[in-house]
Amino acid sequence: MFIRHTFPILITFFLLITIPAFSQEEDLELLLEKEIEKTTELTIATFKSTRLINSHTIERMKKGDLDFRISHRFGEVNMGAYELFGLDYSSSYLAAEYGITDWLMAGIGRGTMQKTFHGFYKLSITRQSSGKKNMPVSVSLIQGVSINSLKWANPERSNYFYSRLSYIHQLLIARKFNSKLSLQMMPLLVHRNLVASKEDKNDLYALGTGGRYKLTNRLAITAEFFYVHGLNKSGAIKYFQPVSLGMDIETGSHVFQLMITNAGGILENHFIGETTGNILDGGLRIGFNISRVFTLKKTKEKVSL
Repeated sequence: MFIRHTFPILITFFLLITIPAFSQEEDLELLLEKEIEKTTELTIATFKSTRLINSHTIERMKKGDLDFRISHRFGEVNMGAYELFGLDYSSSYLAAEYGITDWLMAGIGRGTMQKTFHGFYKLSITRQSSGKKNMPVSVSLIQGVSINSLKWANPERSNYFYSRLSYIHQLLIARKFNSKLSLQMMPLLVHRNLVASKEDKNDLYALGTGGRYKLTNRLAITAEFFYVHGLNKSGAIKYFQPVSLGMDIETGSHVFQLMITNAGGILENHFIGETTGNILDGGLRIGFNISRVFTLKKTKEKVSL
C-alpha cells in the first residue's frame, strides 16, 4: 500500500525537477545563438599569397608585414634546344610590398622587361564573413602606375615623360567556398599613354577568372585566364589571351609558386596587352614567384567584430 501511494508522488517529484532543467538548457542555447549572432566571423586565407599566378588576389599584407617578392619568367619552350627550350632567356621582377593597415597595402618594384618601375596600392573594400554581418564575397581594389625607362628609340624627336606611363585599375572579387576551393573574378582596365602602332589601343579592357584548389596543407593548384577585349591580332606582332596554370608550395614563411604560362610579362600592362605566346605552337613559358614575408611590427588580426 505504501509503495502504491508513494510511487505517483515520486514520479511527480522527478518531473518537477527535470522540467526546469530542460527549460534552463533551452535558455542557454538561445543565449548562445544570440551571442553568436552578435559577432562577425571573417573568412581568412582565401588564397595563400597576394598573387594567384600573374594576377593579384584579394589577399593583402597584414599591418606591419613586408613581403619581398622575386618573380621570374623564362623564354618560350618552342625556342628549341639551342636556347635550352627557353631557359637561356629570362625576365624578372623584384618588389617590396608592405601592409600599411589591415585593409591597405602598397608596393614598389622593378622589372627587367622594358626596365619598368612599378608602384601600386591595394585596398580591401569588403571581406567575406558570416554571423552578424553576412558578406558572400571579398572585394579589393588595385590601382597602379608603371614607368618604361628604356632609352628613347629616336632621341632626336620630341619625347615626353608621360609617354612612358601606363596605368591599371582593377577589381578583385573572390569567394572561398570551402577549405579547399576559392574562385576569383578580375575585371581590369589597362591604359597606356603610348602604344607601338595605330592598330594598338591605348585602353585595354579585360575580364579575368581564376581559382585555387588546395590538395594538402602545403600544396595547391592554381589557374587563371584573361579575356582581353580588342586585342590586336592583325599587326606585325600578334598578341594572344594570357592563360596560366600553376602550383603553390608553402614552406613556412615562404610561398613558392611554379607556373606554365604563355605570358612573358609579369606586370599587368605587359601580360594583358603584350602576350605573344601561342599555346597551339608551343609558346609556353616556365616561371616562378617567390614570396618571403618579414614581420616588422607584430599585430593581432581581429577575426570577429
